[in-house]
Amino acid sequence: MTFGKRLRALRRAHGLTQIQLAKAANTTQRAISYYETDGGFPPAPLVASFAQALNISADELLGIKTIRGAAKSERLNGDRRLWKRFQKITSLPERDQRAVIRLINSLSAGRGSEARA
Repeated sequence: MTFGKRLRALRRAHGLTQIQLAKAANTTQRAISYYETDGGFPPAPLVASFAQALNISADELLGIKTIRGAAKSERLNGDRRLWKRFQKITSLPERDQRAVIRLINSLSAGRGSEARA
């Protein structure tokens, strides 16, 4: 995996936009886009800023070490998306909220019986 693809994947796994990462790393969104599209390689101080903003080591960002909890980060990213969708349900009328809950309950009950079969 290239540096740019790794940077993009890590940024997304941490739920950050390019603008948010740029602000945390004290650079610009344009620079983030440039590095993520493999237009160039950032200078060492900026690699350190990216690593600090993403709460990982520079070795992990550079691909020297495997990313600790990589599978967990991917799972959490999926969980975040699911959680955001569930939060949208709260804006529905109460009747529709109950309908969604019934649908989820029926689907999860169906999954349990399929697993046992």
